[in-house]
Amino acid sequence: MTIAEVAAAMRVSKMTVYRLVKSHAIAAVRVGRSFRVPEDAVNDYIRRSTEPATPRPDSDTGEDPSAAH
Repeated sequence: MTIAEVAAAMRVSKMTVYRLVKSHAIAAVRVGRSFRVPEDAVNDYIRRSTEPATPRPDSDTGEDPSAAH
């Protein structure tokens, strides 16, 4: 996929995709002066980014802040 195709699929700007590629958050291959991103790399990034976050224990008490008291 081209950077523009990835941006359209993810509904973000092309600059955001370039930043993700530069930070190695999304795998890409350089072809001449442009990048190509495997569709699997986009799907993997989306899957990793949308996993539910695990609650972090409260740093002061060591308790889960979402736990009912």
